[in-house]
Amino acid sequence: MKNILFFFFFFFSFLLIKIETKNIEGNAKNGFELFKKNCTSCHSIDLEKKMIGPALSGITEKRSREWLHKWIINNKSLRDKGDKEALAIYKEYGNIEMNLFTQLSEKQVDDILFFIKNPIVKKEENSEKTTNKEQNNIQPDIDQFLIKIIVFGLSVLSIILLCILYKIQVLTRLFFEKEKFFRKKSFWLYCKTFFLPFFSFIEKKRKNFMFFSCFSGFLLGLYIIWNFLMKIDVNKGYKPEQPIYFSHKIHSGINKINCEYCHSSAKYSKVSGIPSLNVCMNCHITINEYKGDYIEKGKSRDEYNKEIQKIYHFIGWNKEKRDYSNNQHPIQWTRIHNMPDFVYFDHSQHIIVGKKMINKSKKVNQTCNACHGDVQNMDQVEMSNDFTMEWCISCHRNTEIDTNNSYYKEHFSNFINKKKKITVDMIGGTECAKCHY
Repeated sequence: MKNILFFFFFFFSFLLIKIETKNIEGNAKNGFELFKKNCTSCHSIDLEKKMIGPALSGITEKRSREWLHKWIINNKSLRDKGDKEALAIYKEYGNIEMNLFTQLSEKQVDDILFFIKNPIVKKEENSEKTTNKEQNNIQPDIDQFLIKIIVFGLSVLSIILLCILYKIQVLTRLFFEKEKFFRKKSFWLYCKTFFLPFFSFIEKKRKNFMFFSCFSGFLLGLYIIWNFLMKIDVNKGYKPEQPIYFSHKIHSGINKINCEYCHSSAKYSKVSGIPSLNVCMNCHITINEYKGDYIEKGKSRDEYNKEIQKIYHFIGWNKEKRDYSNNQHPIQWTRIHNMPDFVYFDHSQHIIVGKKMINKSKKVNQTCNACHGDVQNMDQVEMSNDFTMEWCISCHRNTEIDTNNSYYKEHFSNFINKKKKITVDMIGGTECAKCHY
């Protein structure tokens, strides 16, 4: 009887585990979003591709729901309890600890597992992208057909006009051959009537005319020289090629990466700084190819992928072994915005103190855009303003100060109470020593 009871207990336990594993239920769409947010730093969204962590395709068939919940929420606790499977995975992947996801609820974990088991959302998303691409391909074909019709119509009109012009030319030639003498007489009469008085006037006032011509030429020369001198080192529109092609539109505009994530020193330092490749690798350690929909005109997806490989080359990252080597190469970036040595400019002062009023004065959402232009929509960054002394002073004369700032309240309290509008130049913003010392 004991053996029979043990057999039935073992059989039903095994059956329940199988039923539980197969009956993972959840919201695949929500699981897809949760997976992208929490898991893609280590696991590929393709599910069948191995990255820092293992490929997750078929994992719901290999492991029980209960075990997967424990592993995802707190894998460290599972290892501490001596779970053999957990310890084996930990050793297999070089003793790299998986992040803890104690913030996820049971339902959210089920949603993720349901997406892994049924990656329908990803397939539907890809099919929608394919459909959109097909529709986009149809549109250019229609446009090309319309262009051909318009060109054909214009060609026919051109031929008709040429025939008409030829007939007019023939008639005109016949007319002027008969009236040749009259035409010559009329022409010289016209010259005498209109041009002779002008030449007579110049002859009489020859000295004055020569003086006026020389003086005008002198003034024009001064203007040209002055204009040339004022444009020295004014590099508006300067757009050099960089060692690694970087599209701000893809990173900042489409993917909404904040400026200060890469240029972290801009808020607390004089300079904004160029981000190190370690910052790039925070994302590109897992993103080794471009899969976005946007492609710049004249570029291709392969070109974007080659630029990502350049990051790996410069920093010495081996994507097969997933390890850094000592074979690194320094990058020689070409500086775009460069203030002269005799000019002092502090990024932190403008971003922290002047942020609110600069945004209001320049009508921008990001303070960076006030000087650097609409960077979020630039494929290749260029100098969008003059960056001359006149440009800076005019900004100081038009931008108000934040009267709620504690420093201004303490040091300019009497002045603030008397004036309704207080611009930067009113509190010394145009003094020479503010920028040149």
